[in-house]
Order: sequence, then C-alpha cells, then structure tokens
Amino acid sequence: MATEEDVRRMALALPGVVERSSWGRPAWFAATLMARIWDDGVLTVKSEEREALAGTDPDTYFWTAHHERSPRLVLVRLDRIGTEELGELLMESHRIAGGKAPG
Repeated sequence: MATEEDVRRMALALPGVVERSSWGRPAWFAATLMARIWDDGVLTVKSEEREALAGTDPDTYFWTAHHERSPRLVLVRLDRIGTEELGELLMESHRIAGGKAPG
C-alpha cells in the first residue's frame, strides 16, 4: 500500500521536481504538473496507458468526467498499489510532464 508520504518522497527524488499547492492539495511539478493529490488517498498522474490501466484494474485506476478532456490523466487509489508500481507511475508522469532525464 502506497501513501501520500511515499508519493512525496518519490516525486521529490526525481530531477527538477518541486512541490507546491494546486487547488488546495499537494502537487508535484516537473516542467508542468506531474502529480497531484486529488482526494484523500487518491493521486492524479499522467499516463499514456490510462485506458489499459483502468481496463485491467478499474478498482485502482479510474477517472471522472472532469478528466475526460485530459486523456493522459488517471486517478489512482493509493491503498491499492505498492511503492514499486507507484514509482513506475511517477517516473512515467515525470517524463510526460517534461521532466529532466535522471543523471
């Protein structure tokens, strides 16, 4: 089970990422927004695999009508994923958001 603190630690470990508030919630930015706490225990990230993620595990990955216009945004229930999967999601989101490559 991943937590908001895991998100914070992993996101801030990526090159160039900063944390600031977005709509009153913690958010992490590379060149653009890469992740944000949407609701308690729910994280928004960018993924090129949104449809596949939600199609294979809709109890974990989903989106709302609000996210329909942003086809790369997916919501993730943190209590349903482990930290390894969270790390992979954050790295992909970092790349999509224009983050600097590690190293």
